[in-house]
Order: sequence, then structure tokens, then C-alpha cells
Amino acid sequence: MKSLIFLIILALAVADAQWTWLQNTGQFLKQGAQGSRDMWRAYQDMRKSNYKGADKYFHARGNYDAAQRGPGGRWAAKMISNGREYWQDSVSGRGAEDSRADQEANKWGRNGGDPNRYRPKGLPNKY
Repeated sequence: MKSLIFLIILALAVADAQWTWLQNTGQFLKQGAQGSRDMWRAYQDMRKSNYKGADKYFHARGNYDAAQRGPGGRWAAKMISNGREYWQDSVSGRGAEDSRADQEANKWGRNGGDPNRYRPKGLPNKY
């Protein structure tokens, strides 16, 4: 009888641990999806603004907004930023110097730095 009670308690503990893991995983995935949308919105705003010299601002802003979602958003911002810079540097041939500057802005925003540090003068306030 004691063995049966022990097995029931053990099964409940394992089920609870799995439920907690599923909840945490679900939250992480939700944050990642929201962070991906933040990155996409910053990219779309950059394209719409078509403002010379605003690239770094939108990099920082997208990473900042995504990271504010939590660990999942921060992870999504890092993966998207690194993937984009890898492609830009190795495939498009834009150059390592520009990629390094973009990554600096990405990290700045992802670490909670104010994106306005990179905001160019004259960029419309709606951005």
C-alpha cells in the first residue's frame, strides 16, 4: 500500500513538473512570436520611412521592443538579427564594417538601451 501511495505521489509530481515545463515553453514561444512581430514592424517602418541614416535606429528599436517581451522575445530578436547580418555580410557582400555597426545597434536595443541613441535628426515622430 505504501508503494502505491508513493507511486501516485511521484506520478503527480512528474505530471506537475511537465505541466510547468509546458506552461513555460508556451510562454517562451508566445514571447518569441510577439518579438518576431516587433522585429517585422520595425523593418516595415524602416522601409516606409525610407529615411537616410535611420537603419541603426530601426535595428535598435526592433531589438528593444522584442526584448521587452521577455526571454522568448529576446531570443527571437537575437536569432533574427544574427541571421540577417550573417546573410548581409556573407551573401549580399555589404561588408563587415556595416554589419558590425548594425550588430552594435542590435545589441544596444536588446540589452535595454534607448533606441533614440541612433535616431537621426529629422526622422518623423511617428517612428
